[in-house]
Amino acid sequence: VQLQASGGGLVQAGGSLRLSCAASGSIFSINAMNWYRQAPGKRRELVATITNGGSTNYADSVKGRFTISRDNAKNTVYLQMNSLKPEDTAVHFCNALVQRSPTTTFTNYWGQGTQVTVSS
Repeated sequence: VQLQASGGGLVQAGGSLRLSCAASGSIFSINAMNWYRQAPGKRRELVATITNGGSTNYADSVKGRFTISRDNAKNTVYLQMNSLKPEDTAVHFCNALVQRSPTTTFTNYWGQGTQVTVSS
């Protein structure tokens, strides 16, 4: 199973970006899909979560600005980021809890990370 993240880049404060992360490989089902981020010198933090039923949860720092969504048919999770701030600058990682077959347990997989840089 591979997770391929894309959509990062350089944007001015107040701008928007949309991240995508597609899971591929031997996939039977996907439970939660998440976005994390890690700024230089800081710990990786959970930004947003979406369950396979569509329930969402956000870090306080992004509530009202970021929206997580998913397309189950495409095994893809998105993160729409609006009103970006310089403090949002970080490498953003996607993460998914994947079941490879009906008889296997769920395993955590990570994407490779995509850089988001917000200039002031």
